[in-house]
Amino acid sequence: MSPAARWAVAVPGFPALGRARVMGVVNVTPDSFSDGGVYLDAAAAIRHGLSLLAQGADLLDVGGESTRPGATRVPAQIEQARVLPVVSALVEQGAAVSVDTMRASLAARALDLGAVMINDVSGGLADPAMAPLLAERGVAYLVMHARGPSADMIGPARYDDVVLEVRAELEQRLAAVVKAGVAPSQVLLDPGFGFHKVGAQNWSLLAHLDDFVSLGQPLVVGASRKSFLGSLLPGRDGSPRPVHARDAATHATTALSAAAGAWAVRVHDVAASADAVRVVAAWAAAR
Repeated sequence: MSPAARWAVAVPGFPALGRARVMGVVNVTPDSFSDGGVYLDAAAAIRHGLSLLAQGADLLDVGGESTRPGATRVPAQIEQARVLPVVSALVEQGAAVSVDTMRASLAARALDLGAVMINDVSGGLADPAMAPLLAERGVAYLVMHARGPSADMIGPARYDDVVLEVRAELEQRLAAVVKAGVAPSQVLLDPGFGFHKVGAQNWSLLAHLDDFVSLGQPLVVGASRKSFLGSLLPGRDGSPRPVHARDAATHATTALSAAAGAWAVRVHDVAASADAVRVVAAWAAAR
């Protein structure tokens, strides 16, 4: 299947596009690895989301619980208080909003406010009520690969063949949510860059995106500002490039992902990635 055909795969709530989509990240958290605390205030988060839309984001992914390495869970009421006002305001402004949550209780309230996708980084493992909820609602469900909580990202990162094992485990998660009633047409998959993968394991995933596209579900790639990019580009003292200096590298992963047929890329800095997916679409059309 061509990249253009993969970009055009139907997803509930999203009209077909002739290119990969760009998902802008809105972290309403004090401790996210990239921009924790910058947009914790709801008004600041809303302004940031609107700015990302102006830069060319096709949808916004709003999250109120950090999943950085070492992060621990926050109480449900705190997560809801962070996320729901932002979702409400962005939906009112016409944004297509995804909510990054592992809790069905928050997902339900966000969907009531008009969110059109749930991004569950646990792949449905954290809350057994999530898949039945989304089966009932019929909305897009982004299922990511992970091997447990963010509190320990290193211990579970042991693979004989990271591509084969992550693919197989994603297939298992896909089968589980479908068994719970979610329609296959609702499900998008994410190989989970940086989630229980270290160093070169992430490069293997990026080099073999076709293995994940071949599962037949729309693929979302979230490599933005991840540590494997920082380690590739050390400073003169050998330390990894700082998080906010990894955007150019991120946009390179956007182009590679779009060319492999990814349905969307999830990024913190939108403008250059919005350009990149259009460049890849023109390249694909000229082949």
